[in-house]
Amino acid sequence: MSSPDPHSANSPQQASDARLQQKPARHGLVGLTLAGLVVSMLGLSYAAVPLYKMFCQVTGYAGTTQRAKAAPLKASKELITVRFDANVSRDLDWQFKPAQRSITLKIGEEKLAFYEATNTSDKPITGTATFNVTPAIAGSYFNKIACFCFTEQTLEPGETVQMPVSFFIDPDILTDSDSKDVKEITLSYTFFVVKNQKTTQIKKSNANGSL
Repeated sequence: MSSPDPHSANSPQQASDARLQQKPARHGLVGLTLAGLVVSMLGLSYAAVPLYKMFCQVTGYAGTTQRAKAAPLKASKELITVRFDANVSRDLDWQFKPAQRSITLKIGEEKLAFYEATNTSDKPITGTATFNVTPAIAGSYFNKIACFCFTEQTLEPGETVQMPVSFFIDPDILTDSDSKDVKEITLSYTFFVVKNQKTTQIKKSNANGSL
């Protein structure tokens, strides 16, 4: 009768020892992977807002308008009507309205429209405006050259101001199968109160004092 092979007798024990040695290494790898995921998720959460905003500006998603330096040199003969809408958040003591209900213009032609805002409170208030257009598909072709919405606006108690917006409709809207039949666009603004009022007003006071 042959004696048992000592190597065969020890092999189960050796395999068990090997598995035990591998566990800490696997746990370490899993830990590093999870830590990397956490860091990546935190980075994405901080980047989400600016990335989303950039995405909207580039694609016109959700009716986000575009910015341009100048209108095309030549406008189309096709006409389009732009209507104007104004809204104010509940915590902002302003009256805000368009100075005109609508403007009909040639596609590619630059136009200037005005909104009017009044501070109905007894203190200075700084507001900031969000904006979009409907139908949303028109956002890619609605270009602003200058707009009050690009900066925060501070109104003194009882002050009324005219706020201009210079814009044009990109002629490429006529070659897009999804938007070529659009005949009306509504430009809508909503003003919100700037939360950090003191800092904004201090900056304005310093700027006025330096004049």
